[in-house]
Amino acid sequence: MIFNIPQLISFLSQSTTLLPGTLIMTGTPPGPGHFQTPPRYLQPGDELCLEISGLGQLRQEVVSSSDGRSRLALG
Repeated sequence: MIFNIPQLISFLSQSTTLLPGTLIMTGTPPGPGHFQTPPRYLQPGDELCLEISGLGQLRQEVVSSSDGRSRLALG
């Protein structure tokens, strides 16, 4: 992450009121796999898992699309 969670909360709270239950979603900028040695990208068969304690898990499999590029499976 470029900014840590306390920095994000500080920045966001300067322009909006953060209430209990407010979700702050973070992500990864494009390209971090490219700079690993060796470069690493999502491949068909890889699985992404998001878990929120007390709520559950969301799992998504990476599949190959008709143009040969990797994408997340629908459904």
